[in-house]
Amino acid sequence: MKAISIFDIDGVIRDVGGSYRRALADTVEHFTEGHYRPSPTDIDSLKAEGCWNNDWEASKEFVYRYFEGQGQSRTTIKIDFEALVDFFQRRYRGPVLEDPTQWTGYITQEPILVTTQYFEQLTQGDVAWGFFSGATRGSARFILEQRLGLPEPLLIAMHDAPSKPDPTGFFQAAAQLGGSLAVPTVYAGDTVADMHTVQQARTQRPEGHWIGVGILPPHVVAAGTDYAAAYSDRLLAAGADIVFPQLTDLTATQIIKLSQA
Repeated sequence: MKAISIFDIDGVIRDVGGSYRRALADTVEHFTEGHYRPSPTDIDSLKAEGCWNNDWEASKEFVYRYFEGQGQSRTTIKIDFEALVDFFQRRYRGPVLEDPTQWTGYITQEPILVTTQYFEQLTQGDVAWGFFSGATRGSARFILEQRLGLPEPLLIAMHDAPSKPDPTGFFQAAAQLGGSLAVPTVYAGDTVADMHTVQQARTQRPEGHWIGVGILPPHVVAAGTDYAAAYSDRLLAAGADIVFPQLTDLTATQIIKLSQA
């Protein structure tokens, strides 16, 4: 094993522009009684703060900020968080059916951004790999196993570790893949919180070799070169060593090159 590469899922493995982000916008619109629907740029701006990796919490924060903008105090704004999560999940996952493996919501429409061949070339290049994501385990397994066809990949998901940018889940994934502080370890993600996770890893375990790789999510690439450049600069400022427009650019050869830098 020459290196380890751990991947975020949303915006890296799957395009969530029409699923998680759509469900977030739906939820905010519903809980502001139709008065406000955050745009993709609004969502990027919130996530650029580095502490809104959980989209349920991000939805709640948008609702708070909308009503604060209407002159209300946050302490007087009543949000039923369980109802908010339920609304979000009904759109993203779909109604809960008797068979919990059946998903009917926006998740079924998510474009997959890589193929199994991508991970095969990592293995052939002596790069161990796995996933650390803030997605629910059910959602992540649906994409990785049912849609992508990976047989029981290493996964640290929501509730397995604290939310990013806490690097605990990153460390857990690396350890379970057989890593040590001597093995260069990459984390590839698309948000400021992902890159802050790498920064926190460097702070907590400075003897390790932690590499941050920013991946531009599809909606950013589609927005044009100026927006993509600004988004790349944001990831670099947050701790990325390099930024790629898509995950498939991060080959085994490129990972080894980064490991030797």
